[in-house]
Amino acid sequence: MIDAGKTYTRETFHADLAARFGPDARFHSCSINNMTADDLLGFLVGRGKLSGDIDGEFTMDPTNMCSH
Repeated sequence: MIDAGKTYTRETFHADLAARFGPDARFHSCSINNMTADDLLGFLVGRGKLSGDIDGEFTMDPTNMCSH
């Protein structure tokens, strides 16, 4: 999703995750396991991994992503 360079809203972010990984997918980071799509979005916001307005349109910011 980072490589797509796509602009998302909350709705399109959730839809793309569900389309790619399935509606019941769980997500993991280097520090948190078993996140829902909502949890993942909150995690990314809290860690400054997104650019833009979380209540409007945002993008994944590859410069703020971990490489491990």
